[in-house]
Amino acid sequence: MIWVVLYVATIFAANWTIAAFGVVPVGFGLMAPAGVYFAGLAFTFRDLTQEKLGRRAVVVAILLGAALSALVSPQFALASGVAFLFSELADFGVYTPLRKRFWLWAMIPSNLVGTVLDSVIFLALAFGSLEFLVGQVVGKTWVTLLAVPFFWAFRSRLIGREAA
Repeated sequence: MIWVVLYVATIFAANWTIAAFGVVPVGFGLMAPAGVYFAGLAFTFRDLTQEKLGRRAVVVAILLGAALSALVSPQFALASGVAFLFSELADFGVYTPLRKRFWLWAMIPSNLVGTVLDSVIFLALAFGSLEFLVGQVVGKTWVTLLAVPFFWAFRSRLIGREAA
């Protein structure tokens, strides 16, 4: 249950930070909407939610996160909800088959696929432009790379079984 709560919270936080802070630097002279870091973390929580509660719980969490985000910005809520749903469909094709072999390393390619697809859809719907696409990908990739060692260290506790 904690993973779905964290997943919904990161979806909401991503939209709130964009509304509150606008665009922020992500390194290498690139800029992206402020929610980029929370969105990157959301992909990892999405994988853990799927692992613990299944695909249906992931879709419900996306819808709930988007509904809560509408309190902050209906425009960002719609854009992020659609983007997360489409990137989730892609994730089902990447993470789901790889997780059986080695769940932790399945997060990296699934997050990368989700990052690009989510970024393209979100930016097009929320801003009508792909100006921040490279910044979005870089920011979300930073989060994935920082999260993987943490999840590696705690892998058996996170999903309740040894995941080697």
